[in-house]
Amino acid sequence: MKLTRRDILLAAILCTVSASMVAQGSGAGSKRDWRAATPAELEAVLPARAPVEKEHIETEMRSASGVIDSRSRVIAAVVLITAGYAANGKYYYYLLAQTPIRIGSNIDLAPGSYAIGWTRSSDGLLVHIYEAETGVERGTITAHPLGQPLPIVSIKIWPPSERSVIQIGRFVLPYSLGD
Repeated sequence: MKLTRRDILLAAILCTVSASMVAQGSGAGSKRDWRAATPAELEAVLPARAPVEKEHIETEMRSASGVIDSRSRVIAAVVLITAGYAANGKYYYYLLAQTPIRIGSNIDLAPGSYAIGWTRSSDGLLVHIYEAETGVERGTITAHPLGQPLPIVSIKIWPPSERSVIQIGRFVLPYSLGD
């Protein structure tokens, strides 16, 4: 079989394009690198009693949701059972980020744990994000109603390859990976 210059050039282009696609799709932080975490993976990283300010608040593990990448980094959230705690009415969810994330266009979160609270507004939910251990507010953003019909859940973190949103009830917050 005799290869022409055209055949060699075509093979070289195909190899270059294939290598580029593999590098983009499998690199750390790639959207395709993340998937929904299993209940066992969530239970391994989320606390049964979340440290929020000076309290250790019970969590409702059956409500846990999160995503995990090929390096076992997790972004997960779980409902806080705040009845009887000072945090009642201020915090509703515990968020664990093992990689930097950005919520909306202006809330950058370093790896760590956060408490999330919200109040109703005319546009949706006014979501407040706090450092869990100190209670220092990191930012506020409006969660807007879902644009498409999805099952209503307490909280769900969608893999970035599917939706790249954090769903709270029937409202969503966009997020992106920070690394």
